[in-house]
Amino acid sequence: MTRRYFGTDGIRGQSNRFPMTPDLAMRVGIAAGTIFRRGGHRHRVVIGKDTRLSGYMLENAMVAGFTAAGLDAFVLGPIPTPAVAMLTRSLRCDLGVMISASHNPFADNGIKLFGPDGYKLSDEIEAQIEELLEKDLYSQLASAGEIGRAKRIDGVHDRYIEFAKRTMPRDVTLQGLRVAIDCANGAAYKVAPSALWELGAEVITIGNEPTGTNINLDCGSTHPEALQKKVHEVRADIGIALDGDADRVIIVDENGTVIDGDQLMAVIAESWAEDQTLTGGGIVATVMSNLGLERFLGDKGLTLARTKVGDRYVVEHMRQHGFNVGGEQSGHLVMSDFGTTGDGLVAALQILSCVKRTGKTVSEICHRFEPVPQLLRNVRFSGGKPLEDKTVKQAIADAEGELARSGRLVIRPSGTEPLIRVMAEGDDREQVERIVNGLVDVIASVKSAAA
Repeated sequence: MTRRYFGTDGIRGQSNRFPMTPDLAMRVGIAAGTIFRRGGHRHRVVIGKDTRLSGYMLENAMVAGFTAAGLDAFVLGPIPTPAVAMLTRSLRCDLGVMISASHNPFADNGIKLFGPDGYKLSDEIEAQIEELLEKDLYSQLASAGEIGRAKRIDGVHDRYIEFAKRTMPRDVTLQGLRVAIDCANGAAYKVAPSALWELGAEVITIGNEPTGTNINLDCGSTHPEALQKKVHEVRADIGIALDGDADRVIIVDENGTVIDGDQLMAVIAESWAEDQTLTGGGIVATVMSNLGLERFLGDKGLTLARTKVGDRYVVEHMRQHGFNVGGEQSGHLVMSDFGTTGDGLVAALQILSCVKRTGKTVSEICHRFEPVPQLLRNVRFSGGKPLEDKTVKQAIADAEGELARSGRLVIRPSGTEPLIRVMAEGDDREQVERIVNGLVDVIASVKSAAA
């Protein structure tokens, strides 16, 4: 079945344009509610969101859909994605929903769905939802006496803060650390600074004044320049940049250098291996993670298992093969000892724990390996399938042959935008640049010819 609505991370698109309309949001609520309406108990769903203006509209539409399907809806308001996953389990809900487009601009929005175990839904269940969306849903509506109720739940921020704090070792506090944090004007603008302060840190916060239209705007993990400037300005020991829904994190060291998810995974893997708490013999990452990480882990006797892009595919591999650390270069870090999905705040606390226990600076802790030269470029397309063109296929085969012994090539369509991502890495920077630029030109020329 062709996926019409779901991408690599739920449903995503421009607000008030297909598919992110209130009508579809309501229908998703009915369809998902129907599938998870199992057993004779009173069914319930938690619904969180980030700070986008369109969140009000989609939240109400989803409440209407779920209650029409017979589920009680617990409305959480702005709260991080990992908090929704945690509360789905904690409140014994049948389903969890996060209304967010993560790191995308405010005009976009999305719907992420979690099962009762707190994990993102499988491809199979998403396919079932899509199938229902194409049908007449009136037959799925609850009877008049079984319509669900909706209420706003208080105290959820405090529950998540306590959850995050408990992931720190009991003998470690953040006293003596000056921490700058950028909340991306997003979902964690209240909880993340509070958790850090309660753990003892001196906290300087930016990106904590959401207006509904400034989420991820020149701030957060995708735009760390503001945090780099703040770290220098206040002489912070560390900078923490979250994205709009706080499921990813990027670190800035005391010198203002940006540290990506690959380096952070290396830190956590090495620390947990030394503590004998790392399971699976290594970690799980995607095809986009740097070859330098793989080599670093190999030198430590650890493995790097790769999956396709998308943190839920990382999590699926972790669950199937017994790993407890995984993530993405972009800063999605999953530690299954603590949670079921990426958690930017919890990942940052793990790094802070290493800093406090070793007494070293963030730059000393977090530069674990020298990255192999890597270049990623995007080619935008408006239709068709450029990757199936014979000329493009031949160009890709030639590039793979050239990089076979010294690097890697990854070409894939984005799961959230109309883009083809072209990434190559290898020991020879000039070779990598030449290969990527050549492939981009070939794909663009085919796209233009087709248009």
